[in-house]
Amino acid sequence: MDADAYLARLGLDPDGAWPPTYETLARLQSAHVRTVPFETLSITGPPDAPPDGEGVTLSLPALYEKLVEADRGGFCYELNGLFGWLLAELGFEVDRLAAAVLGDDDTPRPPANHHALRVRLEEPYLVDVGLGTPKLRRPVPLGGRAGPNSAGIEWATPESGRPDADRVARFRRDDDWTDRYVFTTTPRTLDYFEATCDYLTTAPESPFTGDPSVNVGTERGYKRLTADALVEVVDGEERRRPVDADAWRDVLAAEFGIRY
Repeated sequence: MDADAYLARLGLDPDGAWPPTYETLARLQSAHVRTVPFETLSITGPPDAPPDGEGVTLSLPALYEKLVEADRGGFCYELNGLFGWLLAELGFEVDRLAAAVLGDDDTPRPPANHHALRVRLEEPYLVDVGLGTPKLRRPVPLGGRAGPNSAGIEWATPESGRPDADRVARFRRDDDWTDRYVFTTTPRTLDYFEATCDYLTTAPESPFTGDPSVNVGTERGYKRLTADALVEVVDGEERRRPVDADAWRDVLAAEFGIRY
């Protein structure tokens, strides 16, 4: 990995000092969610193309080529997969964790349907640059809270109380907490997620194999491109404008820096 090129991809100074501290970690995470989009184009392709992208490969060199050299994004296994590598290169102690977004019946389907990171500093922190929305913009101490962040969102990681998970990542904007996902704290390797990644990128019932979705964090919210609209959320307020099929790729390039 060329860590300097990755830092430049995040809009950060490769010649700066990047010691393995909380301040560095928070700065990297915030830059990542505002620079590298969450996107499913490798799975779906764009709206005006045949339904199928080029596929997802959980090889670290392939992820580096896609996210850094080609200025693309990805979904959780890709984003946290590569970010974990960068953090290790910068001297952080990083563990890959299996997580699961819960279904409507409160069950994780399939298991390990999300990949998160734990970074060990003076205490362990949950780190995640692979969420769709809302974005987790700063490290969250395990068992503690972080925020509200610049988008007005607070995060917490209490014990889950479930037999199949150790902790839950939950967020709130105003008064009510919402569970985003549950996770275990057993360290995993990236290839642990390959089977679930294959299912999520190919199964018709997967939430990722329908229409394409692209989103990236902004200073006080995020912007998202669907098959037919650009949505911008600022301070919890949503604005939507239609996007014609013939303008879709131009909007993708102008708003998200992706040329596909």
